[in-house]
Amino acid sequence: MTFETVRLTVAQATIRFLVNQYVERDGVEQRFFAGTFGIFGHGNVAGLGQALLQNELDPEPDGGAMPYYMPRNEQGQVNAAAAFATAKNRLQTMVCTSSIGPGALNMVTGAAVATTNRVPVLLLPSDQFATRNPDPVLQQVENAQTLDTTVNDAFRPVSVFFDRINRPEQLLPSLMQAMRALIDPADTGAVTLAMPQDVQAEAFDFPVEMFNKRVWHVRRDPLEKAALKRAVELIKASKKPLAIAGGGVIYSEASEELRAFAAATGIPVSDTQAGKGAINHDHPQAVGGVGSTGADSANYLADEADLIIGIGTRYSDFTTASHTQFKNPDVKFVNINVKAFDAVKNGGEMLVADAREALVDLTEALEGFQVSDEYAERIAKEKAAWDKVTHDCYHSGHGPLPSQLEVFGALNEMMGDDDVVINAAGSMPGDLQALWQAKTPVQYHVEYAFSTMGYEIPAAMGVKMALPESEVVAIVGDGTYQMLPMEIATIVQEGLKVIFVLLQNHGFASIGGLSESRGSQRFGTRYRMGGGQPHNQEGEFIPVDLAANAESWGLNVLRVKTIEEFREAFREAEKADRATMIYIETDLMGPNPPSISWWDVPVSEVSRIESTQKAYVEHVERKKDQRHYLK
Repeated sequence: MTFETVRLTVAQATIRFLVNQYVERDGVEQRFFAGTFGIFGHGNVAGLGQALLQNELDPEPDGGAMPYYMPRNEQGQVNAAAAFATAKNRLQTMVCTSSIGPGALNMVTGAAVATTNRVPVLLLPSDQFATRNPDPVLQQVENAQTLDTTVNDAFRPVSVFFDRINRPEQLLPSLMQAMRALIDPADTGAVTLAMPQDVQAEAFDFPVEMFNKRVWHVRRDPLEKAALKRAVELIKASKKPLAIAGGGVIYSEASEELRAFAAATGIPVSDTQAGKGAINHDHPQAVGGVGSTGADSANYLADEADLIIGIGTRYSDFTTASHTQFKNPDVKFVNINVKAFDAVKNGGEMLVADAREALVDLTEALEGFQVSDEYAERIAKEKAAWDKVTHDCYHSGHGPLPSQLEVFGALNEMMGDDDVVINAAGSMPGDLQALWQAKTPVQYHVEYAFSTMGYEIPAAMGVKMALPESEVVAIVGDGTYQMLPMEIATIVQEGLKVIFVLLQNHGFASIGGLSESRGSQRFGTRYRMGGGQPHNQEGEFIPVDLAANAESWGLNVLRVKTIEEFREAFREAEKADRATMIYIETDLMGPNPPSISWWDVPVSEVSRIESTQKAYVEHVERKKDQRHYLK
């Protein structure tokens, strides 16, 4: 049998294939790859770089254009791609390519961000020569044990699918498996196809059929009837149920169904970092964040709950407060998740299903069920009490430097329903989960699965590309800013209008507070001259002007000192037609929201330092509540 073929390089065939991949869910069809981020070196400049140039100059033979964007840092481009995919609810993503060696390895952290957060990104790191003729090439790390290992093997543990294309014939089956993994609602994440630089440029007669438009249908797994029956029995038998909404609710676009479930049953709904906004904060059953950085309104209910209904959550240690949050000795779990790996956690009743499908079925099957009037009153009481705490934190009048809580309050009150707040690491995600009152599923974008310092700036780029009509606001600490600021140049280059809020407190607020609470006296967490001095406590501030640095990247920078000035600056930034940074100094020492919850970070069992000895005694006492939930 003869097949029609077209002669292309492996890189050209890869781009042509990716251009023609589409996804469909609920009748909505769209191209899956919105574009390619790429930083070129000798590993890919003449392979994937040439293919992208050819597509840009003459896209019609490929079936359409593959837009190219030039980032500044390989980790930054993957962070941006992951943020883009998150904002698109995993129905669209970006491609990222790099040269070999250091360029490729820079993407490993971003790959872990994508896989931990269960969002699809496609990584095409370049590799050494498949022929091995010129080995060792520039930037190649040699392994004396085997010639079959390259630095790209570091992607294996952080990818949901990994392959190396050593021959052109391998490309098609590998690309098909890559797409299978990328669009899988249960097992998506980073997909890595390592591409040797000589193979990228090698020509081959590919079957034309390979490049036909292909539509991948994103499935919604239905809920098994027997599992539904078991779950309904458990819910009806409970007296104090509590639901936990995770990121799976948002990815499934099940917010409307969650609100209907809560309204029909009266069951209170808490949320994780990834799930905040899945239910609007002013819904009568919305009780706020749960766990180590959650709201007391949710955590008091969690402590007493006899049934936890986890919906699309992976139960991180922050959600379970390191397995101390759910204190009822008879607590049971019902877990709704597309991924069986997560559904089995805590010994729960497994409902392996799409969140939206499961909520529709549960709501119908629970018709007539309502929590008791007494429990409903308790829910309302806790909710009202935490609303007052939130208001007081947001309007504390802290001084002489304002607190970051006051900045968050101003943003929370001024941002629109479909605007997006972005954060990832340090003390800010904890304060935000406890206090932020999310109005919609898109408004809250906090990466707290891998909690990657440096995520916020490239994430702002990715989210703005995904949601161009939304005001995108990235809150950045001084520590995070110094980790990965270079994508500001890309944001300016692409004319993306985003707002950065830089909180300058001259140190690491989160780890400083954690260090102090664990007896380590904030060691190594303050930015001071002569950092080697005892505890890094003394000395003048380092004369680094981050606001001036941001201006040098091309941002419009507004320096403010008070919350009133911050509010005025934010309104000015909203009206601006280019990217703007608002720079404000805040108090390194807090305050933080009150919390009844805990997080397990080990303390040295023996020490000559009195503060460490005291912290260890406290740690042992708190661990008494810790247990595996296997009821």
